Amino acid sequence: MVFLNRDALTEKVLAGERISTNEGLELNRWPLEELGILATARRDLAKAKSYNGRGSEIVTYIVDRNINYTNICNVYCKFCAFYRTEKDEDHYVLSFEQIDQKLDELSAAGGVQILMQGGHHPKLPFQWYVDLLHHIRDRYPHINIHGFSPPEFQHFAETFRMPLREVISEFKNAGLGSIPGGGGEILVDRVRKKISPLKINSDQWLEVMQVAHEIGLRSSATMMFGHVETIEDRIEHLQRIREQQDRSGGFTAFNRSIPF
Repeated sequence: MVFLNRDALTEKVLAGERISTNEGLELNRWPLEELGILATARRDLAKAKSYNGRGSEIVTYIVDRNINYTNICNVYCKFCAFYRTEKDEDHYVLSFEQIDQKLDELSAAGGVQILMQGGHHPKLPFQWYVDLLHHIRDRYPHINIHGFSPPEFQHFAETFRMPLREVISEFKNAGLGSIPGGGGEILVDRVRKKISPLKINSDQWLEVMQVAHEIGLRSSATMMFGHVETIEDRIEHLQRIREQQDRSGGFTAFNRSIPF
């Protein structure tokens, strides 16, 4: 195990320089409170000139709402307590009216975005999704539809026997505004085969992001950690996200979660 110079690494982070894999591993060994202080300092430096010089004082947010349009799924991930099969009594597909009710409530609270994802439903037709997007865009033009994760898009392409680019383009034309990074888990296939063997591999996840960014959609990136992955796997995941950002430049946020 190689320990790097802490002062030099701190200065590198504060300067906004790109860190290496080994430096990422070294930062992971630091106490959490030290990392928090360093991250806050870097954020303040990066944002200092924003908002007329008040960037280090201001944090922005939006009001949004998660909508899971169906819990029917056929990939059966080992960590998931959400999915159901069509044989389960509590399976569902939300009606447009039910979705409207959620959007009315969101609008009343000043919301401007929905995160809309669902299971890999084997029977919903392509037109159902297109009609849903048109419906939301026409009735709620003030709400951005941040929807359908990369595994869903690969599922759509396979189920509807359509090229991936065509599926994403049709969704965009119907009203999709951006794509969440769901299903990223850990972008290391050895890990993915253990926790979600029927879900897409890491290259397929990144392919969706590449295509989406090429046609003008922005997206977030995610990492689900704290299960069977190693620290090295987490760093590899971050490295792959960074490399994808170098290629296509469309990520606007990074989110982390833990399974439960």
